[in-house]
Amino acid sequence: MADSSRFQPNASLDVVGIGNAIVDVLVQTKDGFLSEHGLQKGGMCLIDEQQAEALYKSSGPGLETSGGSVANTMVGIAQLGGRTGFIGRVRDDQLGSIFSHDIRAVGTRFETPSATKGATTARCLIYVTPDAERTMCTFLGASTQLEPEDLDLSMVKETKVLYLEGYLWDSPAAKRAFIAAAEACRAAGGKVALSLSDGFCVDRHRESFLELVNGHVDVLFANEVEIKSLYQTEDFDTAIEKVRGCCSVTAVTRGSDGSVVLSGDQRWDIGTYGLGELVDTTGAGDLYAGGFLHAFTQGHSLERCGQLGALCAGQIVTQLGARSQVSLPELQKQHLD
Repeated sequence: MADSSRFQPNASLDVVGIGNAIVDVLVQTKDGFLSEHGLQKGGMCLIDEQQAEALYKSSGPGLETSGGSVANTMVGIAQLGGRTGFIGRVRDDQLGSIFSHDIRAVGTRFETPSATKGATTARCLIYVTPDAERTMCTFLGASTQLEPEDLDLSMVKETKVLYLEGYLWDSPAAKRAFIAAAEACRAAGGKVALSLSDGFCVDRHRESFLELVNGHVDVLFANEVEIKSLYQTEDFDTAIEKVRGCCSVTAVTRGSDGSVVLSGDQRWDIGTYGLGELVDTTGAGDLYAGGFLHAFTQGHSLERCGQLGALCAGQIVTQLGARSQVSLPELQKQHLD
């Protein structure tokens, strides 16, 4: 049963995301390339501009698309038919043009002005080995230069849900923008969602995240590693009990073990969808959030939200990259309607 009463009635957008504006460069490679360049398989490391240029030049041909965790989620929602906007900073360079064109082409509003000085556009070099494992090297570049004055607060005030990326907490300026946007959205009657983004990100900002989760966030997304890190426990059920009641809704993904959705004293255990051979796990969590938030903003039950999230994640891991190559609405009709 759909319930649209949870949102402000005059919202012109379903979800607006604020996050790092990154161009994803996906390269299929062999384990030898990782060893040659001293990259830890399955890891995510931050690199500087010089390292980014050197790796980019030595990589084979790649697939270049607008990326970043929250940007991927916005595209997923747009592909499902939702109305989305994105706020993030790129530089006025070639990769900045790729990002801007790509995210607008799928129907997401993107109006943040490009930086005219400073670091180049952020990029994430994603190396996918034959076992579908991904190894990521990220140069954050211009994305960390997002300032409160860059925010289009009119967009933030027009949305049902504002979705924020935990990675932004690494930049003091972006953190200020994040808080200003959340306050404006809440004041206009919207809801605030947060992705914890990464276990190491949680380790760096645990106290701030706990403060956010306790009272400033309506919908929390995390994976098993992140939620256990947040509450400093090795036991999943202990972490789940600690987060219960802190937010209106919590969704925790567990890879092949599915996901858990919590609200008040209710819990839904959501299974996975095996839609083909595992090719690339890039974007699985992002597309889970996309499916979940799309169903959520259309007023569906939380169980349905989790199922649509799982379905989108199940599709994205069967292909290279975080842009679905099949129609997500058709997929929804086949498996859920």
